[in-house]
Amino acid sequence: MNPETPSSESRLESENPSVEVNVQNVEAIPSELQVSSTQAYTGQVQQVWAQIARFLEKMPSYAGNFFSSYQRSLVTLGLLLAVLVTLRITVALLTAIHSLPLIAPTLQLIGIGYTAWFVYRYLLTAESRKELSQDFQTLKQQVLGRGASNT
Repeated sequence: MNPETPSSESRLESENPSVEVNVQNVEAIPSELQVSSTQAYTGQVQQVWAQIARFLEKMPSYAGNFFSSYQRSLVTLGLLLAVLVTLRITVALLTAIHSLPLIAPTLQLIGIGYTAWFVYRYLLTAESRKELSQDFQTLKQQVLGRGASNT
């Protein structure tokens, strides 16, 4: 070995101190970054919570403005929904009644009997038809509010 050329071990030993310093510096950087990134994350979370709090604070006024702006439409939509629910319940109830034995034929007989009585009572003679017409006109006046009631 040539004494003038440093051996590989001595070269490594001379370079080790700078490597160690660099390693220590590299290890120190992530902890600084970790602290700053944690602080940045905490700041972002606080900003998001502040925005949510502001939105929830203004929510009643938003809802009030929305309802006052679209009150007619919302009432109409509510009524349509109520009608649909009522029809659905009525159909389900009639289906359930129709599926019970002896109920459907009994109700059909009642309907046929009432129809026969109505025809006999109001439609066979001219006097009874005139009476039915007068009763209908009186009912129409009561419902529509025109004229005085005769009853």
